[in-house]
Amino acid sequence: MKTMLLISSLLLPGAVHAAIAVVAHPSNQTSLTQDDLVRLYTGKMSSFPDGSSAIPVNLNDSSPLRADFDQKALGRSSSQVKAYWSKLVFTGKGTPPKEVASDSEVLSLVANNPNLIGYVSSDAVSDNVKVLLTID
Repeated sequence: MKTMLLISSLLLPGAVHAAIAVVAHPSNQTSLTQDDLVRLYTGKMSSFPDGSSAIPVNLNDSSPLRADFDQKALGRSSSQVKAYWSKLVFTGKGTPPKEVASDSEVLSLVANNPNLIGYVSSDAVSDNVKVLLTID
């Protein structure tokens, strides 16, 4: 019985978290690497690899997916990302990505603007956007 409880407790956390889908406008024909994604979300790159303008959209701090994205995609904790952007804003060297409240808001914005890039739970992806990258 204890073994079953242990196994189920180990499996459930992974089952609860869906993969993260990095999405863009359906007309976006570029390919994106994880390194490109990090550079976009840290302000070190402002265009897609094909040269077209790229504007990242972030979920707000209260979203659990935001913490997963910061850790899995950017390799930093949310507090590290916040500190990074605070320094850039203070020195006048950058502006953090616009924040929105929900997956549906990200999907709506990205579907209507070919320059935007965002991320949502892979379960939330719709036909109105194109998945550029999936992060487990």
